[in-house]
Amino acid sequence: MKAVTVRELRKALNDHSRDELVEICLRLSKFKKENKELLTYVLFESSYEEGYIENVKEEIDMQFDAINTRTFYYIKKSVRKILRTVKKFIRYSKNKETEITLLIYFCEKLLEVKPSIKKNRLLTNLYIREHNSIEKKISKLHEDLQLDFQNMLEDLAEKESDF
Repeated sequence: MKAVTVRELRKALNDHSRDELVEICLRLSKFKKENKELLTYVLFESSYEEGYIENVKEEIDMQFDAINTRTFYYIKKSVRKILRTVKKFIRYSKNKETEITLLIYFCEKLLEVKPSIKKNRLLTNLYIREHNSIEKKISKLHEDLQLDFQNMLEDLAEKESDF
């Protein structure tokens, strides 16, 4: 079965009643965990973004604590998985400040991984890539927010130099 465009979906959804839309949403939530997570964000967490950020940070902490640090192979796999999870939560929010905050937090936690990521080129490149993307995203924000996030990025650079 071929999926239709978003425009066609919007037209079709406009033709349904409120009860039918509720039923469609509940049916969607039964099929994929991501659908359920997105509905949870939209219905319960979108009104309090700070709480959402804290919940995601706790999830990041748990995942970083669970990393198998025996070899860099396992560290790389785990870090990539964590980054995929972070980007998934960012997609739910669509808020630029949330995106930058979570990516900075991810980079902070990545620098704390033992053994140091400096000993592995792939992990170092991943860190640099994320750091550069944060800088680009900051430049697109309002000036006041830019200053706040630049300060957070400078703090991150100080931690980076400590390693």
